Amino acid sequence: MKLPTCLRSTGIHTAATVLALFTATTLPAAAQELRVATSYKLMTLDPHYSTLNENSSLLSHIYERLVYQDEHLNLQPGLATSWRRVSDTSWEFKLRENVRFHDGSPFTSDDVVYTIERIRNFLKPPSGGFQAYTKGIASVSAPDPLTVIIDTDGSQPTLPLALSAIFIMHHDAGGFATTETLNAGTALVGTGPYKFKSWRSGEILELTRNDDYWGARPSWSEVTFRIVESPAARVAALSTGDVDIADFLPARDVEALNQRGAKVESVPAARLNFLQFELAKEAAPGVTDKSGKVIPNPFRDPKVRHALSMAIDRGILVEKILSGFGTAASQFFPNGLSGTSPNLTAQPPRYDEAKALLAEAGFPDGFKLVLSGPTGRYPGDGETLQAVAQSWARIGVAVQPVAVPFSVFNTKRGAGEYGVWYGGCSGESVDVCLEAVLASPDAESGAGALNYGQYRNPAFDKMFEKARALDVGPARDKAFADVTEFVMQDQPIAPLYHFHHISGYGERVGSYVMHPRGWTTAMQALPAAK
Repeated sequence: MKLPTCLRSTGIHTAATVLALFTATTLPAAAQELRVATSYKLMTLDPHYSTLNENSSLLSHIYERLVYQDEHLNLQPGLATSWRRVSDTSWEFKLRENVRFHDGSPFTSDDVVYTIERIRNFLKPPSGGFQAYTKGIASVSAPDPLTVIIDTDGSQPTLPLALSAIFIMHHDAGGFATTETLNAGTALVGTGPYKFKSWRSGEILELTRNDDYWGARPSWSEVTFRIVESPAARVAALSTGDVDIADFLPARDVEALNQRGAKVESVPAARLNFLQFELAKEAAPGVTDKSGKVIPNPFRDPKVRHALSMAIDRGILVEKILSGFGTAASQFFPNGLSGTSPNLTAQPPRYDEAKALLAEAGFPDGFKLVLSGPTGRYPGDGETLQAVAQSWARIGVAVQPVAVPFSVFNTKRGAGEYGVWYGGCSGESVDVCLEAVLASPDAESGAGALNYGQYRNPAFDKMFEKARALDVGPARDKAFADVTEFVMQDQPIAPLYHFHHISGYGERVGSYVMHPRGWTTAMQALPAAK
């Protein structure tokens, strides 16, 4: 597989071989341990309890999915070798032959039925975080050991994508396994490249190689994940050689790590950080003229939104605040990932044009505003507010940046107390963020869950629904690229950047790059040549 074209490397370049996620390397399987310092605080061994990346990342060593997403977010065969629509409301999945669970029992369609029914019918809140992915399933059946038929409530064109989030468990004739049983480590049986060895909640996860894995054997005979929440402690552990890999490293420590012989790699995250505008209220909170008098909401005018976006120096944000470990943004996901448009690229600031647009909108002298955001939530969040304030001052917009803890920010944002603010969105596909951030809010369907600005564009909603009705594949990707191009002409948000996932590795590792969705796995690490 090719690396993403937007991959950034520091230290020694390792553009050699990075294999598909959840697939083992073909290098000789030597007896060696991989030690990883991870920020992911694994709190449960139940693969269906929560959709947090902590679980998706670490439990992917033990369990596998029918379908998985590669580094471009395209769907690839996993435990299912193929899938097709039987009718508008029915899908057929053909399963991989000669796959065995860690206890030696064969993987069959009964395990898929058990998994889906456990999520749909057994787990109850606060567990059952994966129920959203099975919401459209009416029934699931197993006509033979290697075939699964899934009937849906209406057309579900993204069913394979939904199933790419679900780990397959071994069916138990005695009933559904409880979360408590799984957390005790007594029923952890998957088909993955590693077997469960031991776990201490929030501290350590130990795995051992599955030598009967259906794919090529993993490179590492033993893998130990140490949960190290402090970024400084992860850096220190990598610097001293106490661990072989450390994830989510601060950009400020990259140079020092390189000087100490560690290698550092980064990949743009499948997410966007952006500025969002209040559009529903007659007067936007915190927005006044230069004398402090409340004025009609300027953000309702697309010219104002375009002017503000045009006046952001994204190069400064990326190079200075993110120390180069970011990509200037023009859409929800980094260009090149599934569903993105090659026609949308971030532009340098154009202050004169922005100032002229403000004048056309009736603000030749600009105005004042409060720019709000969290601090410590995302890389560079608080500093970004300061940098945007400096950029906007050049077109006459006086900004008061206010950064607060995320819990405070989230409460105030939800209460509608902000006029313009810093936000973020990530997901398994571009349409997740398009729907959450820009679709007209609808409590019944869940659309617009992150549309705190109350943006409404019926033409966009119509285009979005047509695109979403397409089956997962190139035509759907093209449709969402077109939808994105259309809606960004209205500038409903001001994209800022895609920050990078930064990870480092020591001399025992030959190469390692994180997945764009932020997954840390041993399967992505290749041993150093001896």
